[in-house]
Amino acid sequence: MNILSLIVDETITEPMRLDLYVAQAKGGMSRSRLKSTAQIITLNGKNAKLSKNVHVGDKIEIKWENPKPENLEPEDIPLDIIFENSRVTVVNKNHGIVVHPAAGNWSGTLVNALLFHWGKSAQILDEKENSLLLRPGIVHRLDKDTSGVLITARDRDALTWLQNQFQTRRVKKEYIAIVTGRPKEIQGSIKTGIIRDSRNRKKFATTDIDKGKFAHTIYKCIACYGPYSLIRIKLKTGRTHQIRVHMKYLGCPVLGDSIYGKKDILFENDCLMLHARRLGIRLPESNEFSIFEAPVPQRFKKVLKTLHEKFKKETL
Repeated sequence: MNILSLIVDETITEPMRLDLYVAQAKGGMSRSRLKSTAQIITLNGKNAKLSKNVHVGDKIEIKWENPKPENLEPEDIPLDIIFENSRVTVVNKNHGIVVHPAAGNWSGTLVNALLFHWGKSAQILDEKENSLLLRPGIVHRLDKDTSGVLITARDRDALTWLQNQFQTRRVKKEYIAIVTGRPKEIQGSIKTGIIRDSRNRKKFATTDIDKGKFAHTIYKCIACYGPYSLIRIKLKTGRTHQIRVHMKYLGCPVLGDSIYGKKDILFENDCLMLHARRLGIRLPESNEFSIFEAPVPQRFKKVLKTLHEKFKKETL
């Protein structure tokens, strides 16, 4: 049984629905997840509905069980493998593929592909529940429409080893993005807090550092093509939608971003132009730092070719 406990803080100035507060709170839970997974909800020790209003100082407690992975099936989905040994598999994830199963996406995910590729060795047990993990081997994620390097673990010890490096921010993560607009500064460092957007629960927004989850992004503009720019990005933290939110904050949303950007006249049918180019990490039982690279994908080459034809390239 999982338990999430929250004390309603002074970020609210008037009574607010319980589900709305939990969704915006630091360390909280989205409304959709609350609705689908929460089994016991209490407010100040008494059972409560999601629609109940909360006030400053109230104590919220939410309990739920993790869904069991009985529905997970191996699927023969092609994998672009960058590196593999007995402990890890590093893949170049294609855009358009979801990393792990969830409500509405129980098939066609990277996990389904890994289950097929690994066979019986994919059966990593959850030590607390003594059952198969719902996300076997998944150390970190990339958004559905983000492509690039992703490392997965083939056993419990490898999973713990790799996760620890992500949690302690000892992993080097480098991305490339094609964005709309030009940054005012060619290179820079963005440090903000990130919270869920109160008007759209599928979105995140920047806020003061002390009011949200700390997010740190370093960027450098590699080249400009008229009103478009090619950006190299290094992540110092790993928040959901971090690059997409910070590029919007910079005034240069990622091209093809249907959530944080606007429809582009020149590339109205193109998908998200964000790619995890490099990942640096220490492999299990290794003292050496390994760097894995995913080549620039075809969708990037296609867009860059169009930009070369229509605009003069400015190398910065």
